Amino acid sequence: MVFSLLYLGLCRIFDLVVTRRTGRDKDIEILVLRHQVKILERQLHERLRYRPADRGLLAALSRLLSRARWQAFLVTPETLLRWHREAGKRKWRRWRQQRSPGRPSFDPDVVTLIVRLGTENRSWGCMRIQGELRKLGIRVSATSVRRVLRRHRLGPAPRSGPSWAEFLRAQAAGILATDFLSVDTVFFQRLYVLFVIELATRRVHILGVTKHPSGPWVTQVARNLVGDLAEQGRAFRFLIRDRDTKFVGSFDEVFASEGIAIIRTPVRAPRANAYAERWVRTVRRECLDHLLLVGRRHAESVLRTYVHHYNEQRPHRGFGLAIPVTSDPPDIPVVPSRIERRGVLGGTIHEYYRAAA
Repeated sequence: MVFSLLYLGLCRIFDLVVTRRTGRDKDIEILVLRHQVKILERQLHERLRYRPADRGLLAALSRLLSRARWQAFLVTPETLLRWHREAGKRKWRRWRQQRSPGRPSFDPDVVTLIVRLGTENRSWGCMRIQGELRKLGIRVSATSVRRVLRRHRLGPAPRSGPSWAEFLRAQAAGILATDFLSVDTVFFQRLYVLFVIELATRRVHILGVTKHPSGPWVTQVARNLVGDLAEQGRAFRFLIRDRDTKFVGSFDEVFASEGIAIIRTPVRAPRANAYAERWVRTVRRECLDHLLLVGRRHAESVLRTYVHHYNEQRPHRGFGLAIPVTSDPPDIPVVPSRIERRGVLGGTIHEYYRAAA
């Protein structure tokens, strides 16, 4: 808008100044030539470019100069007319925008809320989201909701099924996950550790350590786990495992006999068994990378000691820094000077506790 007003004002000033003098066309032509000389002097070593101010000035002068003298311009008459049309378009476009603002823009907080509802509820359509917003006191049309969802690349409902992370969180209370962990001893012997983790509490069970994970061995440790869970009165619905050939058919049958369905992860998809994979990373970083294991018995002792620490002493970020097995600490004042430390695995891991009064 400011540029358009300056352009019209410049035209009027030139008209008032030049019309009071004799030789009107000659004076305008001199102004054109002088300004074009300045443009050429400014760009001796580069391509000729007209700035917006240059275009506005030359277009304003062209309105006062007769067509017969337009050959004084370095540009063609079509270019001058195009510059003038573009200046007029900018003026009227801004005028229309100010006179008719149209539909008011969306509140950014409402847009964020619509995207949140569409992302967290994949089966909700535009009408369902509109109703939820109306319940919250926000009145938005279904068309506006659809426009916001499309702008954020959220297609029509149902947008997709639940992801693995959403599925696991919803079913975590009844899911186990299992996998093998390989460990090398100081004599470069490869040991295989079979473990199970409870998704709801992150509690880990070491089923066994062996050099040769045969079918009978895998089946026997599975029976041991199922028996322990039955004695504790704990029931699970699913067991997640990968497609490792060490998991033989009899291994699955042990869990199927207790009503536990086997879920096999897709090929080359470790994220589908993310909880087990994350525990492998944790036990390596906090324990195995700092110790040399002599043999199978030593490895089993170390792992069971670490699992005891993991289950009963280590806070977990996955569910609010809680500990899988122990209950919440008593709500009593803490004296920092009475906090003591005990070493685990020769001081590789430290545990802190309140000293007796």
